[in-house]
Formats: sequence, structure tokens, C-alpha cells
Amino acid sequence: MDALKQGADALFILLGGIMVLAMHAGFAFLELGTVRKKNQVNALVKILVDFSVSTVVYFVVGYGVAYGTSFFVSAEVLAAKNGYELVKFFFLLTFAAAIPAIISGGIAERAKFWPQLIATAVIVGFVYPFFEGIAWNQHFGVQAWIKAFTGDEFHDFAGSVVVHAMGGWIALPAVILLGARYNRYRKDGQVSAHPPSSIPFLALGAWILIVGWFGFNVMSAQTLDKISGLVAVNSLMAMVGGTLAALLLGKNDPGFVHNGPLAGLVAVCAGSDLMHPFGALAVGAVAGALFVVMFTLTQNKWKIDDVLGVWPLHGVCGAWGGIAAGIFGMQSFGGLGGVNFTAQLIGTVMGVAWALLCGFVVYGLLKAILGLKLSPEEEYEGADLSVHKISATPDREVSW
Repeated sequence: MDALKQGADALFILLGGIMVLAMHAGFAFLELGTVRKKNQVNALVKILVDFSVSTVVYFVVGYGVAYGTSFFVSAEVLAAKNGYELVKFFFLLTFAAAIPAIISGGIAERAKFWPQLIATAVIVGFVYPFFEGIAWNQHFGVQAWIKAFTGDEFHDFAGSVVVHAMGGWIALPAVILLGARYNRYRKDGQVSAHPPSSIPFLALGAWILIVGWFGFNVMSAQTLDKISGLVAVNSLMAMVGGTLAALLLGKNDPGFVHNGPLAGLVAVCAGSDLMHPFGALAVGAVAGALFVVMFTLTQNKWKIDDVLGVWPLHGVCGAWGGIAAGIFGMQSFGGLGGVNFTAQLIGTVMGVAWALLCGFVVYGLLKAILGLKLSPEEEYEGADLSVHKISATPDREVSW
């Protein structure tokens, strides 16, 4: 029976890893559909190569930083207990690799290729797992201190703060240091519109992410005996809450409609195992509204050229999710309890502060040493041709 349980747990978390791996296709197509046609190839290549770099770095360094596990042992040791530790690594890797995938959307259309890969290695190798170890593996006694001070630990079941807020708040310094796309904000105060190149691809990316998110959230239980139907239903309710709020506030704009469910899902991650479904619906609706409002402010008023709106979507909504778990997770709001507002606020602020600090340090150093931005000529030509030497669709077919 013990062997059967070990095998079932390994299969369970492996399927979760596969579902979250599929979400990276969602990241790719969401970016592909949002950027202009001359940058579509770049979007696809970045997501795949970032994932590959993340895998190597997280296997060699990052996983050990977060959990103290080294893979520099024999295959016989690694295969013990059905290789559960290996598939757990695979599952958590897909979370870690989401960070550069998130950042990619913010810096799209004008970022140099190789400096971003260096940033990916540093972020996935150290920046992300450092906070991951604090939140999910009791590092440095931070959780014990929060519990002693507030009565409860900081709770982030599936990564509203650890993954999404981390990615969004690292992306913000990257976007600011990189600067806007050329001619995006004109000297006369006008904002030059860069409409999405393909709403169908944008929608496809959103749907792939939505489906994969149920692996992201539900399978964060990590063992079969801890699976929770509450997590699944709360994820569903938050998703539709975000969609409807974005529909109403976004005035039926398809970009907002397809990012609304993602905002809701980002926000519900932290407390999806604690909230009542009506609480999850409210959390998702607030997140959908936050995304529309903050995306509009950053793009039009503050003139922060965050192409996919990853700071509003992942950074702001992720932070909201961390705090919301301390509200709607309480029994007085219909939740299961075991959380409180103060603990959630402390943990969320710590995650945001760490992400901001590291974002400015990593991208500031890269900007000073290598530069971050394509030249005006390269950006005008498009990253597809200037970086990859091929466009998504040829101008003409070769005739024989």
C-alpha cells in the first residue's frame, strides 16, 4: 500500500507539472497575439528558451536554494520512492519558470534577447527560490516570526505572492529601466496605439492558461490525499468573477475580457484552499476590476509601457490575492480560518519588496553592462528579423 501511494502521488504531481508546463504555451500565445506581427516569432522563441534556461538553473541551483535538495547524487538514489522528489522538482520548476515568462510580456517588442536570458538565470537560480524557501520551506525562521507576531503564518497555497506578485513586481523595474517602445509616447503628449496583432491567438493563450491553472492550483496539494475540490471550485469562481468584472469595466474590450479571468486566477491562488466560493467570486471580481483600472493608468496616464500589463495582472492582482486570503479565508467571511490579515499583509509586503529590490539590481546591472534595449532601427524592423532573421509569415511564397 505504501508503494501504491508513492506511485499515485508521483503520478498526481507529474500530471500537475504537465498541466502547468502547458501553461507556458499559453504565455507564448498570449504574448504572440498581443504584440505586433513583426515580434511574434520573438515571443515564441523567448518563452521556450527562457523555460529551458530555467530548467537547467533551477535543477542545478534554484531547487537547492529553496529546499536544500541536491541532485548531485546517483540515479539509483534519485529513482528511490518512485522518483517523487524528481517529479516534485518538475512541478515546482514550472512555477519558477513562470517568472521569466511573466516578465517577457512586460518587456516585449524592444528588449535584447541575450541580456534577458542572463536575467532569467539569476532570477530562477536565486531571486525566486530565496523567497520561495522563506514562504514554503520555513527558511530563516521568517514564518515562525510572523506566526509569533500575528498568531498565524503567512499563507500562500498556490503562489499569488510567491509566483505571480514576484514576477509582476520584478517586471516593473525591468519595464521602467528598459523604457517605452520608440514613438509610443509622443512629445506632443499623444499616445500611439499599438493594437494586438491577433485577438484569436490572444484568446487561445488565455484559454490555455485558464485550463492549465487548475493543475497550478489544485495540484499544489502535491499529494493525492490532500487534493481539495474546494480549490477547484474556488478557482472556477474567481476565474468567472474576473471575467465579468473585466467585461463591465473594460467596456467589452476583448483584451480585457481575456485577461480578466487570468487576473481572477492570479488573485485566488493564495487562499483557494480556504475561501468560500462566494468569497473567491468576490476576490476574482476585484482582481478583474483592478487589472482594467491599473492597466489603463499605467499605459495612458503614467506612460509605463508594460506591453501585456504584467505588473497590473500579476503584480497588483497577486498582491491583492495575498492580502485577500487574510480576509476571505477567515471564518467570519465564510472561510476555513487559520489565517489573518496582518500575517498576509506582512508576507505580501516582504515578497513585493524583495521583488522590487532584485528587479532594480538585476536589470540595472544588465542595463549598465550590456544594455537592455534594441536600437531604434532594430525595433523598427522588428525583433523577428533583427534577432531571429525570419518573420512569422513570409511576404511572398517561393515559386518554382
